[in-house]
Amino acid sequence: MSLGANKRVLSGMRPTGQLHLGHYHGVLKNWVELQHEFECFFFVADWHALTTSYEDTRVISETVYDLVVDWLSVGINPGEATLFIQSRVPEHAELHLLLSMITPISWLERVPTYKDQQERLKERDLSTYGFLGYPLLQAADILIYRAGNVPVGEDQVAHIELSREVARRFNFLYGRERGFEEKAELAVAKMGKRNAKLYHDLRKRYQEGGDGEALETARAFLESQQNIALGDRERLLGYLEGGGRVILPEPQALLTPESKMPGLDGEKMSKSYNNTIGLREAPDAVRHKLRTMPTDPARVRRTDPGDPARCPVWKFHQIYSNDEVKQWAMAGCRNAAIGCLDCKQPIIDAVIKEQAPFRERSEEFVNDPDTVRAIIDEGCEAARSVARETLDEVRQSMNLVYR
Repeated sequence: MSLGANKRVLSGMRPTGQLHLGHYHGVLKNWVELQHEFECFFFVADWHALTTSYEDTRVISETVYDLVVDWLSVGINPGEATLFIQSRVPEHAELHLLLSMITPISWLERVPTYKDQQERLKERDLSTYGFLGYPLLQAADILIYRAGNVPVGEDQVAHIELSREVARRFNFLYGRERGFEEKAELAVAKMGKRNAKLYHDLRKRYQEGGDGEALETARAFLESQQNIALGDRERLLGYLEGGGRVILPEPQALLTPESKMPGLDGEKMSKSYNNTIGLREAPDAVRHKLRTMPTDPARVRRTDPGDPARCPVWKFHQIYSNDEVKQWAMAGCRNAAIGCLDCKQPIIDAVIKEQAPFRERSEEFVNDPDTVRAIIDEGCEAARSVARETLDEVRQSMNLVYR
């Protein structure tokens, strides 16, 4: 991984409609925290949405800005994170094309979600080049920004590993620029005699003795050198590891905790299960959904004792209730001291309270669409500036610059 990029995070979401609380607890809450710690790029993955929704693209165009409003409503700050639309940065497509020239088809076919999605979405024709290649487009999304970290769940780790393999192959094929060793030694000299000696000592310990600790020390040392240009830093990293220049850094999977947000039926909250609560759904609708959600089937009458472990409402208590309320709900259910509506009321209050700032912030942006468009326009320009820089180096390394 390039040390100049290890504080950069990239993540995206498909525009498939307004978000729900499962998205908040599974993804967005993490984004809000990451934006304060990393240089974050968050994008609307409209091209990715086409891989499964190419027959009817209306839902994509109709929900792109809704998605951004949802992000803004939960506290994603355009002053701290770059928000943009994938298709507004065409460099993604060019890098995808160039990477497709070096990526074996077998690498794409072995991505676990390829067959899983085909099985799960049998009603759609997914025998397209775009669907097969979407993990490579995802790799291009990451590599174009030289992102060091990509927040993903366990099921997406294989996609990050593909990105790493593609970056590794690209660097192996094109990282050996003419005069690489001479340029690397010139970069070493720029650090000064003392730092140059330390670098050479660590490089020798790693390359001749296989000292992994020396490698990590050298990486951290390079990261601390603030006066080194990005190109030189990447040469020094490649020189250290015994390869060529690192043009496309290998990203790392930043594992996110699995969302514990249940749906109204106790299963995972998902639009496909029709069991969701919208991120900024109206309070009356939320009350109705929670009041009518199923409970322990053993509690036919108010006086029947129940088992919280068999009740979907208990899963909501585990997220929203403190220990005192949980103990009250558990004892009241088992002893039939409270009814199911009584048990649901703290959940109703907690969910509506959580959503209140989302709804309040969203009204500001819904009523001022020009501001949302300005945020996206600015984000797209910032993203393109970074993407162009990477693509310029990619073209040069592939000898695709003609003057």
